[in-house]
Parts: sequence; structure tokens; C-alpha cells
Amino acid sequence: MKVVGKAIPHESAHLHVTGRALYTDDLWPRYPGVLHAWPVQAPHAHARILRLDPAPALALPGVVRVLVASDVPGLNDSGVKGDEPLFPSEVMFYGQAVAWVLAESEEAARRGAERVEVEYEPLPAILSLEEAIRQQSFQGATLHLRRGDVAAGFRASARVLEGQLELGGQEHFYLETQASLALLDESGQVFVHASTQHPSETQEIVAQVLGLPRNRVTVQCLRMGGGFGGKEVQANPYAAVAALGAYLTGRPVRVRLNRLQDFTLTGKRHPFYARFRVGFSEEGLIQALYMELYSDGGWSLDLSEAVLARALCHLDNAYYIPHLEAIGRVCKTHKTSQTAFRGFGGPQGMVFIEEVMDRVARSLGLPPELVRERNFYGVRPSEGSPDDNRTTPYGQAVKDVERIRLIWEELKTSAEFTRRREEVAAFNARNPYRKRGLAITPVKFGISFNFTPYNQAGALVLVYQDGTVQVNHGGTEMGQGLFTKIQQIAAQALGVPLEAVRVMPTRTDKVPNTSATAASTGADLNGAAVKEACEKIKARLAGVAAQRLGVHPADVLFEDGWVFTPWKPEVRLPFEEVVRAAYSQRVQLFADGFYRTPGLHWDKTRMQGQPFHYFAFGAAVSEVEVDGFTGQYRLRRVDILHDVGDSISPLVDLGQVEGGFIQGLGWLTLEDLRWDARGQVATRSASTYKLPSFSELPEVFHVRLLPRATETGVVYGSKAVGEPPLMLAISVREALRDAVAAFGKGGVVELASPATPEAVYWAIEKVRERALRGVDAVV
Repeated sequence: MKVVGKAIPHESAHLHVTGRALYTDDLWPRYPGVLHAWPVQAPHAHARILRLDPAPALALPGVVRVLVASDVPGLNDSGVKGDEPLFPSEVMFYGQAVAWVLAESEEAARRGAERVEVEYEPLPAILSLEEAIRQQSFQGATLHLRRGDVAAGFRASARVLEGQLELGGQEHFYLETQASLALLDESGQVFVHASTQHPSETQEIVAQVLGLPRNRVTVQCLRMGGGFGGKEVQANPYAAVAALGAYLTGRPVRVRLNRLQDFTLTGKRHPFYARFRVGFSEEGLIQALYMELYSDGGWSLDLSEAVLARALCHLDNAYYIPHLEAIGRVCKTHKTSQTAFRGFGGPQGMVFIEEVMDRVARSLGLPPELVRERNFYGVRPSEGSPDDNRTTPYGQAVKDVERIRLIWEELKTSAEFTRRREEVAAFNARNPYRKRGLAITPVKFGISFNFTPYNQAGALVLVYQDGTVQVNHGGTEMGQGLFTKIQQIAAQALGVPLEAVRVMPTRTDKVPNTSATAASTGADLNGAAVKEACEKIKARLAGVAAQRLGVHPADVLFEDGWVFTPWKPEVRLPFEEVVRAAYSQRVQLFADGFYRTPGLHWDKTRMQGQPFHYFAFGAAVSEVEVDGFTGQYRLRRVDILHDVGDSISPLVDLGQVEGGFIQGLGWLTLEDLRWDARGQVATRSASTYKLPSFSELPEVFHVRLLPRATETGVVYGSKAVGEPPLMLAISVREALRDAVAAFGKGGVVELASPATPEAVYWAIEKVRERALRGVDAVV
């Protein structure tokens, strides 16, 4: 029986719904004498620390120690770029932790933190992208992406349009906040339970702070209650604080941020600002595009350069632009250090090009979907070499380029786009105060880490004499279903029942030097490594079974716990029996596996190469209805067709597509992340930060996976699914723009992001005012 491709529930679903799934912060009651950590947070966005006195806190009952910079035996830095002091001498954002109090209880630690005396000298703070650009406050390198001759492209353009757009950030709002538990084992080595997407980097940072070699630090991630990129690097400082406390006191130390602390201490999705100039023909073909991108990196560099690079690499989305120049800078502001978030810059780049496409279409009076499809890769005629219209601005061929048009046309048909476009027009003609909008947008998302060395993975598979299997690999489970897929891959590769396979918690002493579970590569990398390890074991077992079956090892089959040959399928050996025989013959019953993504190369300086193994494609049609008096709207219907290759676990993949879409919907329409004039996060709780809920779900929600979509060279023909679906939600933003346009008489629609009801209302007012003045377009 085939296990891969079978729709099964998440491997921990029964634990999730019964409350029996254990997370990092569930473990501390098992360890006697645990100390609880609480941060001393600065009340300034930028300030110099003149004096820090822990004595008043130490006088409180229950307070055991206050951790400060002088306590660090190694390097006082929790980053990999040397710009993130764990205990700072200069405050760089409002709420930054300047010391940590350890106490017998959480309440005692909190009270102790209030008693630590800190004297600050306030300094000027940069709190917006606009201000950072004006003051030339940048960090990291300037990135350039070029193709063709932009100046010549503009000269050949019938029309030229200029514009700008600012995109807001997004809070990860994972259900489980940042958490770590550190202790010294029986030999005095450091063991850290951490809610981290990158255990090996957490191990690196803990060792760096403690001044220890990495072999004296072990990090384990049991599972996470969500990550979305927010625990790729930003879990590290909390693991380092817990480990430092345990190292100095000899007692277990627990760090678990409450929701307010998590909001104020951790980074978000990068806000972006872009200004652009686009040249195009009367038919809507883009001739030339010049764009400047600025991201708000916050106080430290973190992963901001890589996020910016991916944004630049996704400025094209599914479109062939013969002449393009894009420049990107990371701004340094006195805010939380913005970090990885599902999509990793790709969503921002795609929103910008979709903004351009819509403005071009409306300035010409053409349907936006027509302009989009005319500019598709493989559809728009080449300028230059014959393959130019199948090659990205950074020089990578778009493999399976025909899937863009295939998905687009199939979705338009299944979603009845043409009929519904007519119905929307008829509704809008009848209703002066309520308007509907309809839009379809594509997705082309590159799969692989920007940083080429991360595109590798290892695994260790153990087979026991009773025929059961343990699988160790470098990926982490955060609810996305990676362990479910790994379980299916191992069961399929070994030919055993699903229940015979146990996927173990991720530990740095089982598989070393692992990559982060990020960039949608978890199943691609770790699944391939696990499959290789299983195939090594199976080949050894085939030699043992062949002796008993009287055939060549190549003719031995493994399926559903049985071992047999196609020539005599009725003669079957139990898998367990073959394993026992192998043990008796001293045949090795464990194996390692390793995988490195082939064909990748990337020149960061020139922004040229092949950074991605393949592209994931998709498209979404969204329909909305907008109230012209208030800007309130409802999402009437969503149709999605998404390419996941040959799905390893269809139920998991469908859940990822649906969840990614809803998270993207939140970013683009609801989640208005704001800082106040002091630099404090103003929207820092569920009461002030609007998350998607059942009320935002579309009334009709159709999601399908593209059939017959095998991706060669990837484990079992599958494709990544974690990040690409988030960008399908751009169709909702474009549908809202379409509805707003219906309140006017044509022309460009300027819609802020997130497109909250307030933003939609002001966009409606603009088009109404323009209609009253008789202006058709802003060109």
C-alpha cells in the first residue's frame, strides 16, 4: 500500500486537540529547583545606559541573581553578525532587555525586575522608514538587480507612470511565545530545551555566550506552537539567557515570554517602502521598470539583507519585464529587529509588482487580468534571445513556465471568472452605495535558501529488532506537518506501516550542523536525507531477504511490513523477521542520510545565478463586496489552484494552502502594526492588533491542488508548500481595489496597505473626488 500521497491527519493531531501535546514550557515542572527569568526592559527607544544597580532587586525575597553584561563568560552577543549585544550598553529600541532577573517564582522575578535601578541618557531616535531614508540611516549592503537597458526601455515606451507604496509589518503571533529551559546535565554539560526553528544556530549562540565549544551544548526542540520565521534566529537570545543563568547558578532556568513581552521584544515582518517608474505600451506590455525598495530592518541587521534579496528576486512574480533595474537598502531604525516571516521578502516584492500591474491596467482602461496575462513569462514575446521571456532578471530559467498559464486558465474556468465578471459589473450598475470587486493574481515563488550552504540536511534512521523505526533529522515541527511527511517518507521508503515509524524530537546531538526549518524547504531537504538513509538500510535488508527468497537482491520488494518478490508474491516474509535475520548476520541496522540541493549558485554582489531549485506556482480568484459609506467589506468567495507537485500528504498540504492564504489576508487587510511617538509598539495585544478570525473567512472557499504535477529531482516528486500560498492573498487586495474603482469613473486606485476598512474608505473618497473633478487617471 502506498503511504506517500495518502491523506492522513497530522501525526500529533490527537495530542493537539486533547491538550496532551507537550511544548517547551510544559517541561519545567519536571525539574526541581527551577529559576524563573524576567527581563528589565528599557523605557526609551534610544538611550545610553549610565548606571545599572541590581542591589535593590537582590534584597527582595526569592530573587537569586540578576544577570548583567559582566556575568557573560564568553561573547556578549546573541547574533551571528556581531551587532546584537545580549546585555546592551546602549538601548536601541523601546522595551529592549538590559538585564534579566532570576528568582524562585515568576512573580518574584517580575517584582525584582521592577526594583533594578537603571539610569538612562535619552538619545535621538529614528522611528519611521521616511525618517531613516531622509537621514540616510542604512545597514548592510546596497543590492542591485539589473536586466536589459532601462533607459532604452523608457524611450521605447508609449506611456510612463510613477508611483509609490508603503507596506506595513506583521506580528508573528504564534500561539506559543518564545520559550527556553536550560539545565546542566549530570556531567555539567549544558542542555537547552528551546522553541526554535534552528537548533544548531541556537547551539552556536549558547556556546558563543558561554565561551564553550559546541560539543558541550545540546539543544532539543520537542515541537513549537507556531513559528512562521519568528523563531528562526530570534529564539537564540532567550536560550542564551536561560543557559547563562543555568551555567552560573547550577540550577535549571526557565525563560518564557508573556504575550506583551513577546510583542515588545521580538521582530516582525519587515515594513517596506517602494517608489517606482514604469514604462509600457498601449496594450499594457511592460517595457521598463525602475524601482527603489527600502525595508525597515529595525535596530540590528538580523536576516534583513537576505529578506531584501528575496524581495528583489520576486519583483517579477510571474511576469517577463525585459528592462528592469531595482535597488534595495535596509534601513536602520530604533525598533525591534525585524526578522524572517513566512515568505521572507517574497510577499513584499510581489505586492509591489502587482501594484504596478494594476496601475498600468487602470491607466489604460484595460481589465487588470488581461494586462497580467499579457505579461506572463512564456507568453510575452522575448526581447533579445529566444529564451529571454523564460528567464528571470537574475538569470535563472523558469522551469515548467507553462504551468503559469495552465493554472491561470484552469482557474478562470473553474471559478467561472468571465461570468462572474459580468455579474459583478451588473451588481455595481444597480447599487450606487455598495460595490463588488473581482480579481485574479498569480504566484511564482522560488524554493531554496538564499544562503546556498543552508541547502543541505542530514538524517539518522534506526531500525530495531522488532521491526520498529526511529527517525532523527534536522527539521523542526511547528504545526506545519513536517513530521507527518517525514513519517510517510520513511514508511514508504522502508515499506513498513506508518505506525512502525516514530519521528524523534530534533536534537543537535543526533544530527549536527542542521539548517533552519525555513524557506519552505523542510520536507525537501530533510525528507530527501531520510529517504537516502532508509534506502541504505533497505538495500542491506534486501541482501538478507534475497538469501531466503532465492532471488537477486534487486528483485526484493518491501511493502506494508512484508518482504517478497514479484515472481512469487504469495511467499512473504514479515519485515520484523528479515530484521532479526539481519541482526543475526551482523548486518548494520542504522544509517545516516545526507542531501544537498543540486545546481545552486548565487553571486550576491551581482545578484545573478540560480538561487532556487524550482518554482512553486499558483493562482487565486477573490471576490469582495464593499460598503461605500464605511469602507467595511466582506470576502464573498475565494478559489485557489496551487501547485505542490505530487503531494506527499494532501491533507497537510491543503491545510498549509488554506492557512497561508488566511495569514496573507491578515497581513494585507487587517493587521495594522503601529508604533507610537516614543517608539513603543502601540498595537501590542489581541485587543489592539486585529488577527484573522472565523468572521474573515470567505463565505465560499474552494481550494484545489494541481493534479499531475510531478517535480523531478525532489523527494517523491513533491513541492514545497509552506510559504507560497501566503501570496495568493494578494488577490483579495486587488479585488478590494477593483471594488473601490467601481465607485469612480476610471483611473488609478491608490490603496494603502493593510487595506483596513478605514484605508478602503479613504481610497473610495479619492476616486469619488476624482470623478467629481472629471479626472480619468493619474498618469
